[in-house]
Amino acid sequence: MATVTQIGTRRRWSMLALGVFAQASSAVFVHGTPFLLPALTDRGMSLATAGLLVSMPTVGLVCTLIAWGWIVDRIGEHKVLVAGPALMLAAGVAAATVSSYVALAVFLFLGGMGAASTNGASGRVIVGWFPPDQRGLAMGIRQTAQPLGVGIGALSIPAVAAAHGFSTAVLVPALMAGAAAIACLIGIVDPPRPEISGDTGRPANPYRGDSTLWRIHIVSVLLAIPQGTLWTFALLWLHRDVGWSLAAAGILVTITQILGAGGRIGAGIWSDRVASRLGPLRTIAIAAAISMAALAFAAWTHWWWAAIPILVAASVITVTDNGLAFTAVAEIAGPYWSGRGLGIQNTGQNLVMAVLAPVFGALITVAGFPVTYLLTAVIALAAVPLVPRASR
Repeated sequence: MATVTQIGTRRRWSMLALGVFAQASSAVFVHGTPFLLPALTDRGMSLATAGLLVSMPTVGLVCTLIAWGWIVDRIGEHKVLVAGPALMLAAGVAAATVSSYVALAVFLFLGGMGAASTNGASGRVIVGWFPPDQRGLAMGIRQTAQPLGVGIGALSIPAVAAAHGFSTAVLVPALMAGAAAIACLIGIVDPPRPEISGDTGRPANPYRGDSTLWRIHIVSVLLAIPQGTLWTFALLWLHRDVGWSLAAAGILVTITQILGAGGRIGAGIWSDRVASRLGPLRTIAIAAAISMAALAFAAWTHWWWAAIPILVAASVITVTDNGLAFTAVAEIAGPYWSGRGLGIQNTGQNLVMAVLAPVFGALITVAGFPVTYLLTAVIALAAVPLVPRASR
């Protein structure tokens, strides 16, 4: 079996690219569906009901993340990165052919199940093939898949829905997932693992007797709320409150996702240079609270000249924590537990995403966007003291 030092640099980076592509296809499927909210509400569906429908991929993802992590720990990354995207393709094509909203919800749920496969597996490929002093950068690049996927969804799905209909728009993430399945079948190689030591012949449980991983999971859940709020409702806020066209709002959301991708890479480089994932994570939590509070004030006063730049800044800041937490979990959990560790990590975050759309949709209907933004600022602030002081 090849080792980290024996595999070629080009091969290592090519697998990183494949991991990004696979994860981006999942992000388009899971986080791109909220961009169908305007089309659904224009049909007379309430925002809360439409939010429940577009959250189905996230629900499917949440229900299977830990199971996929267990499978990754048992059989490796290669097979998982082929099977999951293939399931997304099949579910997406089926979703495009149905007229019933109940059937659509079922197939979106199944697609979310397939999307869950890439979360832990693509991360493990990167942590497994890159040395420690490059993991922050590599994982930062890998984490760009999520905002890039959201950006692709924002740019393509509303436009395709407007031009060709709702069903055709659902095919966008499905076809991307099919391409990812083929690419991973050809290009992914399972990373090496050390021999298991100890009397039991089983790897030690990193959760036993140590709260570090659990605290990172809780912090990530809290910080996912401002991030998910902007991902889900920024397009709608720009369109309905600020008065922008859907096309212009989609372009701005896409720009923020591209900038967010750069922010994740920068955070990874920062963590490599300071040899810490958790110190930068704490700083980002503080910045997220400040930026969301500022956005709440600007939205409340209708200072659009300030609100738009603050929205861009907050959209970047609130996504930069993911790569740091993800890398910390993978490093602390180790090669025999990182699949499950990353599964738990993503389950918590995506469980929040699943309930966020209907709950915050109802909150926005009752209290408005400024109150919702302020609530997310308070939640981000609550995460700051929970960040562990040092990783093990």
